[in-house]
Amino acid sequence: MTDIRAYERTAPREAGFGDFFALLKPRVMSLVVFTALVGLIVAPVPVHPVVALASILFIAIGGGASGALNMWWDADIDRLMKRTRKRPIPSGLVTEGEAFALGITLSVMAVVMLWLAANAVAAGLLAFTIFFYVVIYTMWLKRSTPQNI
Repeated sequence: MTDIRAYERTAPREAGFGDFFALLKPRVMSLVVFTALVGLIVAPVPVHPVVALASILFIAIGGGASGALNMWWDADIDRLMKRTRKRPIPSGLVTEGEAFALGITLSVMAVVMLWLAANAVAAGLLAFTIFFYVVIYTMWLKRSTPQNI
């Protein structure tokens, strides 16, 4: 008698919260949060705790948005590398369009909200950081120079 289970194909599962969260590169995001926290601690003037907390949150979201845009851009090479082929885009759980939309939406939201919660300088620095990571590092340096991590 043939075991029917050997021929069953599992239906592809739908992307869940964890798959979209993985796009934000939480380990990298934790380093961004740590750096921002140290900056707030050594600031020459006291920062109101609510402003500090909001700033950390929006900086984390901006860092995560950069990670999503990095994964969107690198989807083609992530499919080829053993270490990265199980990421949400190469594994087919999240489309490139979904990752791009998430990254852009969170980037804009983080910059605007940081401007409202803190100030224009902080928001401008966050916008520059997102631009630098996505455009200068991901799109330019990462594939064309040894300047990659």
